Amino acid sequence: MKIAVPREIRAEETRVALDPESCKKLILLGIEVAVEAGAGALAHFPDQAYLDAGTSLAPDAASLLNSADFVLKVNAPQARPDGTHEVDLIRPGAMLLASLFPTRNLDAMKRMAEQSITAFSTDCIPRTTRAQAMDTLSSQANIMGYKGVLIGAMELPKYYPMFMTAAGTTLPAKVFVIGAGVAGLQAIATAKRLGASVTATDVRPEVKEQIESVGGKYVGIDLKQGASAGGGYATELSAEDKALQAKLLADHCAQVDVVITTALIGGVFAPKLLDETIVKSMKPGSVIVDLGSDGGGNCTLSKLGTTVVVGGVKIVAPLNLPATVPTHASMLFSRNLLNFMTAFWDKEAKGFNLDWADDILKGCAVTHEGKVVHGPTLKALQG
Repeated sequence: MKIAVPREIRAEETRVALDPESCKKLILLGIEVAVEAGAGALAHFPDQAYLDAGTSLAPDAASLLNSADFVLKVNAPQARPDGTHEVDLIRPGAMLLASLFPTRNLDAMKRMAEQSITAFSTDCIPRTTRAQAMDTLSSQANIMGYKGVLIGAMELPKYYPMFMTAAGTTLPAKVFVIGAGVAGLQAIATAKRLGASVTATDVRPEVKEQIESVGGKYVGIDLKQGASAGGGYATELSAEDKALQAKLLADHCAQVDVVITTALIGGVFAPKLLDETIVKSMKPGSVIVDLGSDGGGNCTLSKLGTTVVVGGVKIVAPLNLPATVPTHASMLFSRNLLNFMTAFWDKEAKGFNLDWADDILKGCAVTHEGKVVHGPTLKALQG
């Protein structure tokens, strides 16, 4: 079997799907690995490192993809600058593994079905103990939480920690983290390590202990109905609970220096949590770091991919934060893909085992045999 790793063409993407270390481990399994020249350059993995690992180099994506059995990517396939589409370069019947976010990229999913590509999306992998090592959503969200806190520290006109100096004492900044998934918990822990006073909230009250375990103080509401969708995800709140949550957020945001939002519904779409009224109630000089930007943003005033100031409050809405630390982001992403490939590799047959009885494979399959087989994506396409 031949695996192909093309260079990512998404704007400002610096990651690569496989690093040389993971390539070497796949080759030891008896898999041929080919990488597009320059694919790892922005992540600081030179072509020579891939050659030393035993991979072959292809001069361009076209020559690479049309001969591959399995394509490994970071992002969903997209239109190329020359007007063609990446899907058109992949041979019919091949397989593909990437973080597709299929309900965000419906055109690409439709194209892959038409091309009879069997596509697996790592962000749809069930969040079970067995699947943790394959979960790119978690490995990349961990980076987002860390970087989000650093962005807040850079933009805030105050220190994070308390400093006792000859000129007097500065009190610690107050950081409020909304959402206690992987990104939120890392944000809490990082802000605490930097010396801030940290509070956090989540619509799932069962995460209270997790928040406290990484140094945060939990603040929450008594929901009228549960908001956990299982697997570490939250679901949409009822109208009554939304009103209770809005009051909590308004009261708490007015008291803090930095608000970091990390909320996603189902790990995909960002609910609107902070409106203009809440923003204008915050102290001048306060900072909002909207880590829900890739899902549409948690703040109604966010301008995705840029920074705006409203009433003295700075709102930062960064996109694709993992790409700002491409070496480690690529290394972790690569290990996730390696673990997926290894889990379904048949050593005797020297092929990928399409075991449709397996809950991981079945859960993350998006297209197969000319059809969209992922329920939410099929529903979005129909509706």
